[in-house]
Amino acid sequence: MGRNQVHGGDLMPLSLSFLFKGLSESQLQRLTAAVNEIQVPKGQWLFQEGTIGDRVYVIKSGAVEMLTKVNGEYELPIKIIRSRGGCFGTSALVPPHQYSLSAKCAEDASLLEISLEDLEKISVEDSALGCAIMKNLAQHLLDRLKETRQELKIHFNTLFRSMHT
Repeated sequence: MGRNQVHGGDLMPLSLSFLFKGLSESQLQRLTAAVNEIQVPKGQWLFQEGTIGDRVYVIKSGAVEMLTKVNGEYELPIKIIRSRGGCFGTSALVPPHQYSLSAKCAEDASLLEISLEDLEKISVEDSALGCAIMKNLAQHLLDRLKETRQELKIHFNTLFRSMHT
């Protein structure tokens, strides 16, 4: 993986991310100063489910597949994140700071990465920025919970109908 420091200019991927929604330009500039841009080839793993989460990622280009392990051996695809500004690895922000899914590049990708250490430091220095990030994360997790509940209802209804026909 090639790593380059991002210098000032390209705030767009960060501003498109759910995690950094609503931040001011100066707050985005502060984050950009701590971001590294990495080039990741198709097929390369970024992290594995259950490992210590120490980075958050934002897609600049390319695609990343999120997977979970079933029965300790089979990798079950959960989703592919393709959109510029797509954010993943956010479970690193919440104790016990472990990734809840695995991430693998589905296409060659240009990613922005920010370390948990840098993000925590910036959040302490600018508490409004830290609060906004955590509020955005909480809203995102609530939205995902609602989506999961809806999917469970659909599966339950399908199962219930098949048992009663």
